[in-house]
Amino acid sequence: MKRILNNSISLFVVVVVLFLILPLPTFLLDILLVINISLSIVILLITMNIKETLEFSIYPSLLLITTLFRLGLNVSSTRMILRDGFAGDVIAAFGQLITSGNVVIGFIIFFIIVMVQFIVITKGAERVAEVAARFTLDAMPGKQMAIDADLNTGLIDEQQARIRREKIQREADFYGAMDGATKIVKGDAVMSLIITAVNLIGGVIIGMVSRGMDIGTVFTEYSIVTIGDGLVSQLPALMISTATGMIVTRSVSDGSLNTDMIKQFTAQPRAIITAGAALIFLALMPNTPHLALGVVAAILIVFGLLLSRKMRAEQQAQEALEAPSQEPEPEAAPAEADYYRDVSNVYSLLTVEPIEMEVGYSLIPLVDESSGGKLINRIVIFRRQYAQEMGFVVPTVRMHDSSVIGTNQYTIRIKGEEVAKGEILVDYYLALEPSKPLGEIDGIETVEPAYGIPSRWILPENKEMAEIYGYTVIDPLSVVLTHLSETIKKHAYELLTRTETIQLVENLKKTSPELVEEACPSVISYALLEKVLRNLLMEGIPIRDMQTILETMVDAMGTTRDPDLITESVRNALSRTITRRFCEDGQLRAITLDAEVERRVVASLTKNEHGIYLAMEPDLIQALITQLAEHMPKFAELGQPPILLTSQVVRIYLSRLLSQYFANLYVLSFSEIVGTVQIQSLGNVTMQQSAARRAVGT
Repeated sequence: MKRILNNSISLFVVVVVLFLILPLPTFLLDILLVINISLSIVILLITMNIKETLEFSIYPSLLLITTLFRLGLNVSSTRMILRDGFAGDVIAAFGQLITSGNVVIGFIIFFIIVMVQFIVITKGAERVAEVAARFTLDAMPGKQMAIDADLNTGLIDEQQARIRREKIQREADFYGAMDGATKIVKGDAVMSLIITAVNLIGGVIIGMVSRGMDIGTVFTEYSIVTIGDGLVSQLPALMISTATGMIVTRSVSDGSLNTDMIKQFTAQPRAIITAGAALIFLALMPNTPHLALGVVAAILIVFGLLLSRKMRAEQQAQEALEAPSQEPEPEAAPAEADYYRDVSNVYSLLTVEPIEMEVGYSLIPLVDESSGGKLINRIVIFRRQYAQEMGFVVPTVRMHDSSVIGTNQYTIRIKGEEVAKGEILVDYYLALEPSKPLGEIDGIETVEPAYGIPSRWILPENKEMAEIYGYTVIDPLSVVLTHLSETIKKHAYELLTRTETIQLVENLKKTSPELVEEACPSVISYALLEKVLRNLLMEGIPIRDMQTILETMVDAMGTTRDPDLITESVRNALSRTITRRFCEDGQLRAITLDAEVERRVVASLTKNEHGIYLAMEPDLIQALITQLAEHMPKFAELGQPPILLTSQVVRIYLSRLLSQYFANLYVLSFSEIVGTVQIQSLGNVTMQQSAARRAVGT
């Protein structure tokens, strides 16, 4: 029984296809026509009550099935009309209902219904579906970047990020399918006109030739059943077309269509009162329906006044709750000069904070917890997540206001020196501009501080329209937190001190005391361990697996004491960690080097008394930089950081060279990627392209 239920839809589609071939009894056709109408009503109501389109993700396939079902019934009814001049009680009843004794009026009404569906609803839904599919695909990189930003700041975890990424992919697939499914609705409307014409013309010919009826009787009889058949098919088709338009226009909503319409209409009492006043003005004009206009105007004005009074009462209650309590004035602080008379207090000025953030006066509400500021709590969440991901505990971020910088500005300092700054507008939203926006949104042009994306500061009332146009909209708090977290990640290796290194070793001693006793500091000095850990953090490699790091370093110390070579050995030992860090769904998308380029890079390695360094030819450097710059947009479209894949021999030297030109480029070696990963090359750096450019230049 369960197997039959699981395959019921497949059996239903097969049966529907048989409707096109096998004749149906009249009573069964009546039942199926009623089922068709009922099914279309259910689908329409579902599209009006869902909160988002993915709640009804089967709609494109359902649209095809219902259209096929309706066409199958059309073919069966056409067979009966041409054969008997009668196609059941349902079609006859609808034909009598719409004609009401006048065939011409019936045809006109039927034609109007078909044109409304074909020209207004179907054509509009087709256009909306096409635009929705396009801007959904264009907005995918920005949405992916927003998810990464929330993940980096600790607002969501890996599981939530994976769910949101899957949702974005499903949305793109859904709107792409709807773009094609609307063509089915359009073709169904055209087919309805063709079948109606076939029923009428074919019925008249068969009635006159085969049944010997006169032209008046034939036209009357076949017109009624033709109109009834067309109406029975067009009524469900019209509701399905309306449902199609409904589901593709559900762009930005917090609830069902019913809830959103009531909420948004009742939020504008002034517009309702103004409409009532306009109707009163029309009622005073001569030769107008005074009674109808006056009744409707009175209803609108009374309703608007009631809504306005209710909103005013709610606002007063909210203001009463938010009224600040009377607090005692703080005692006067001691004079600054008296405080620094004590020399020991002067030494406090020499302290350098690891991470420091200064904010302007307008940004204090974001930081001050007594005023509802959430920035500090979000930083705590980020610190916890970063420790879990990278194995490094970010120091406390010291925050204070500053009168030196602008009121809307903030600066980020690492060990007392400014490394980043930005400016935000607290009462606005930041809209990240997509590659191909569907429309222009009013706002103040700026650049997103963390990733350098062209953006606009927009008013809150323009937020929904910006999202419709494909912009990714971010609140000011998330902008600041994303910038701070990205800055900390970039300078994490500078924040790793000798004290923190010793603390990491002491933490490992709890689980592996024998390893720590063997390694530190007898074999591996804390200074060397600090250098290796800094090298790993500098290139975004987690140092959480301290046991593997120490074991590998102990083994490598038997052959070399060069921190760079030891770091490469540690990276190879952390291959699973590196693979998880940079691979997604078992794939690594990266740029590769041509064999000739790799050979020339290896040949450029030079050794002296200070170690090995890279002495590359200028044309080779130019080829690398130029071609890498050409491939960078491909990674931006995929929403992932750019990766260059090389051999282990040259990895570290290329990484240091290219970091001067590409701050976000990660250079990995083949030996650092586990064998089960599928490598997908997004581009290949070759010497031929460089030679071709030189030839064109000459």
